[in-house]
Amino acid sequence: MKVPRVLIVAGSDSGGGAGIQADLKTVSALGAFGMTAITALTAQNTTGVYGVIELPPEFVAQQIEVCVTDIGCDAVKTGMLANAQIIEVVAEQVRKHNLTPLVVDPVMIAKSGAPLLRPDAIDALKTKLFPLATVITPNLHEAKALTGMEIRSLEEMREAAKRLHELGPKFVVVKGGHLEGTEESIDILYDGSEFTEFKAPRFQTKNTHGTGCIFASAIAAGLAAGLDIKAAVKQAKEFITAAIKEALPLGKGHGPANPMAWSVMRKA
Repeated sequence: MKVPRVLIVAGSDSGGGAGIQADLKTVSALGAFGMTAITALTAQNTTGVYGVIELPPEFVAQQIEVCVTDIGCDAVKTGMLANAQIIEVVAEQVRKHNLTPLVVDPVMIAKSGAPLLRPDAIDALKTKLFPLATVITPNLHEAKALTGMEIRSLEEMREAAKRLHELGPKFVVVKGGHLEGTEESIDILYDGSEFTEFKAPRFQTKNTHGTGCIFASAIAAGLAAGLDIKAAVKQAKEFITAAIKEALPLGKGHGPANPMAWSVMRKA
């Protein structure tokens, strides 16, 4: 039996709740084999990010090269890319090895508010990587930073998705977890012509660390297994909903969502 292979290009979270650690837990829970190209090391826990070491861009490229030329991959997911130079080498590797499908989670700010992408790298993300992406998965804060527009309603989410689609990705998922005044958490998928909504109950919890990483990695695992985009997003929505519902009350700040919850619930 062929095992779906997912290459994850992202930063390390020493607290284990987000980043590479959450990504690997997610793809493993969904039956995929995860490989990594680490872009940055963070000294991080549930209360914040206390230190960041960005890795040399050429070493990020080398990690990608050695994984895909030996093991190969069926999908790629990017998370924290830290700076413009890393974004450029990742884009080069994607083009060189025709790495698709590509899920781009435009990570910019940690749950604690700490910046995870240099301000001058936003343009590189939009011009170098988005045109190569199968799907991008911004939350409302990231969508605002990328489009410059306020997003306070479902209609504005749709407009943001349209603007983001013009930057080149095949699909855009604008996540509505931060949308105020709604009883449900609604994410919107846009394919350039049609919108599809994915709804789930909204849970009142502060333990949501890593949710963006988990959601994007779940999409990548689904695509690697051969699902189409709608089916992959639907599965990822169910996966992250379970992870938030069964979030772990660890630490003194925002505890982590639980990537193992979905597989446990399915076995029950």
